[in-house]
Amino acid sequence: MLRAGRMGLGTFGILLVLIHASAACEFGPFPYSTTGIACRMTKPAALLCKLNQETARVIQAAFRNAKFPNITGERSMRLLGKVAYGLSNIQVNDLSIEQSEVELKENDAIHITIKNVTAVFKGTLTYGYAGAWFLQLFHSVDFEIESSIDLQINIKLMCQKDQVAADASDCYLSFHKLTLRLQGDKEPGWLKQLFTDFISFTLKLVLKSEVCNEINFLAQVLANFVHDLAANFVQDEDIRLDISLASDPLIKANYLESHHKGLVLYKNYSDAFSDSVFSPSLLAESRMLYFWLSEHILNSLASAAFLDKRLGLTITGEKLKALFEMEDTEAQRKAVQTIFQGTSYNDSVAKVWSLAHPQISVQPEGTVVKSFVGVEISIFPLGEEPLTVLYMEKEITVTIQAAYAEKKLILYPLDSRTEFKVFKCTADPSGNDPSIRNFLQTMISVVGIPEVISRIEPALTSLMNSKGLHLFEIRNPEIITRKGYVIVQLDFSFPNHLLLDFLEKRL
Repeated sequence: MLRAGRMGLGTFGILLVLIHASAACEFGPFPYSTTGIACRMTKPAALLCKLNQETARVIQAAFRNAKFPNITGERSMRLLGKVAYGLSNIQVNDLSIEQSEVELKENDAIHITIKNVTAVFKGTLTYGYAGAWFLQLFHSVDFEIESSIDLQINIKLMCQKDQVAADASDCYLSFHKLTLRLQGDKEPGWLKQLFTDFISFTLKLVLKSEVCNEINFLAQVLANFVHDLAANFVQDEDIRLDISLASDPLIKANYLESHHKGLVLYKNYSDAFSDSVFSPSLLAESRMLYFWLSEHILNSLASAAFLDKRLGLTITGEKLKALFEMEDTEAQRKAVQTIFQGTSYNDSVAKVWSLAHPQISVQPEGTVVKSFVGVEISIFPLGEEPLTVLYMEKEITVTIQAAYAEKKLILYPLDSRTEFKVFKCTADPSGNDPSIRNFLQTMISVVGIPEVISRIEPALTSLMNSKGLHLFEIRNPEIITRKGYVIVQLDFSFPNHLLLDFLEKRL
């Protein structure tokens, strides 16, 4: 007879934290047609799942905090009658892990081997038996069990509700050593011999059942943790991305790959996507992590930002002065005097906002942004009503290249074109003075566009850091643009404390 509860060995599930794929869902005849985001994790990244010194300490804490079950059993013995025993107050000490290995089995599973998990179990052994001559004895002794165990886990990937689910039920434990000591071996040898076989057999069954059940349970908990972490990363207030699965994953000998819809979700904004150009052949295997992003996602995000009224900028004071005094020439001074009518920059304000959804296309030379923008400059003369002295509507097309270095997003504006659609200047109502328009054309290209981009860079960096990107040690990131899509490739180190914090709460 056996009784056993849930065992706290679940922290071995730490090995599963980087899983981003799933299987067994119906996605239609065209597997990648709705893929807006693809993620490829190569074998070097998967090997980050190996247990290191820090994760070993977490596993030790898990064993110490675990509520180990009481284990009972009984057996009939010749001459001694029926013998019953129970193990209670079980605790574990001195846990260590020698080695772990990760192997990707193509189109099958992730195979994890954990070698030489050594632990010392301590507790109380209570036993009793009724002898053949009605002799009854009951006794309790402290026990200590030394163990050495290998674990083998095959993790299969499934899909539940368009979300990743990890099945780690294919789990095996091999025991190299399971040695019982009673009160420091002071008890008679026959007593130790009597209970060693009983307890060893019972304990092996309990460990195999409870350890494997806990690994399987925590595998799904951690899969949900990763999904929630990713969902939070791609959400800011009311704007978020649908990261539900778009197709079956790929499991190759050298990488894992998952495919996600990436549809923008914002209030009543409706997004649809069914002509993705994604193919696994677009990604390589030399770096640890690859992200593939469709041009459609960038366009949809820009539309959502426009609807959320985020595409606006107010410039005053020294920033406004820097814009209009980019060069000290007679033409510049005359244009400024005409526009501001002698009012100081501190009593003036410029507003820039998007009049329509920006259009984004991705080309080999960079990301091309086409915007229809409004500009308004107002002055506040002392003792007078505010006056709008300049209003423009213009179409701006600029090509931008992006990079990420020193934990900051860097945007490089390349060639740009500006076309005026509406131009109204109070000091030149007829619009016959070309010097003002020429000055503004130069100012927008040379200073205005870089100024706007310089505002966007820290804003996006701050947004990404608020999601924890700065906690990763990212090495040699590259942002590559091709016709219709972007590829981000990099090497990285995972911030262990994110998972450790989660597991400590779980424990």
